[in-house]
Amino acid sequence: MADASTQHGYADDVVARVVDSLRAKLQGRRKPWLVGVSGLQGSGKSTLAAQLVHAATRAGIPAVAMSLDDFYLGRAARARLAREVHPLFVTRGVPGTHDLCLVADTLAALRTASAQQPARIPRFDKGSDSRLPRARWRVVRERPALILFEGWCVGVPAQSASALRRPINALERDEDADGRWRRFVNGQLQAGYAELWRRFDALVLLQAPRFDVVERWRNQQEQALRRAHAPRAMTPARLRRFIMHYERLSRQALRTLPGRADVRIVLDARRHVRRIETAE
Repeated sequence: MADASTQHGYADDVVARVVDSLRAKLQGRRKPWLVGVSGLQGSGKSTLAAQLVHAATRAGIPAVAMSLDDFYLGRAARARLAREVHPLFVTRGVPGTHDLCLVADTLAALRTASAQQPARIPRFDKGSDSRLPRARWRVVRERPALILFEGWCVGVPAQSASALRRPINALERDEDADGRWRRFVNGQLQAGYAELWRRFDALVLLQAPRFDVVERWRNQQEQALRRAHAPRAMTPARLRRFIMHYERLSRQALRTLPGRADVRIVLDARRHVRRIETAE
């Protein structure tokens, strides 16, 4: 398989094979098909989803992509969670910090989208840490045949109660000593998020080789922000703490998603595609 850097997008043959695999698997199912695209932070989910939309549309399958990130709760709502549940919820990203009702409403609107009744896909501005006004949401005026839903924890199952007992890193040890934050996150994953995952017709996985590549991949993104003097760019030390919020579920994804995915794009540590595998 040819190498492909997410900086420039995945190779055309990679994208074509994924589209062909999805079409073969989903042929005969009621449309629109809802397909999850999952991968650890920095793996190139948004890039792949955009390329899949382009390739599917060219193949006669009207498609649209949406991101779990665009359904974040804003700063004020997370501040309320931080006061009422646990201070770590001030940081967006983990299950419990998304508006799942808005996800359901958006999916319902896409299934009936038309020029007379367009659907709107939310957009979240990470710079201001808030959702953009509805007037600036993306408008979809045609019912798609394929909806791609990408996110870092898409498809990840909840953990057992026993798996939550011991902290997995310094953040959990020092700031969640009683396990309250991780139990709440796990409960959210077990409830509303699992219900959303069950709606997927298929799951595409960008499979990272191991967890420690996440910091390297994310730091590459942050370096670009630092070069551009972006206000939200993180220093390496801040980034390391930030990633600890997601380590538990990232490791859960590495353990569980390869056996659940319908299409696996296996990456090496440089984000080069080593092979593509499809479930029987």
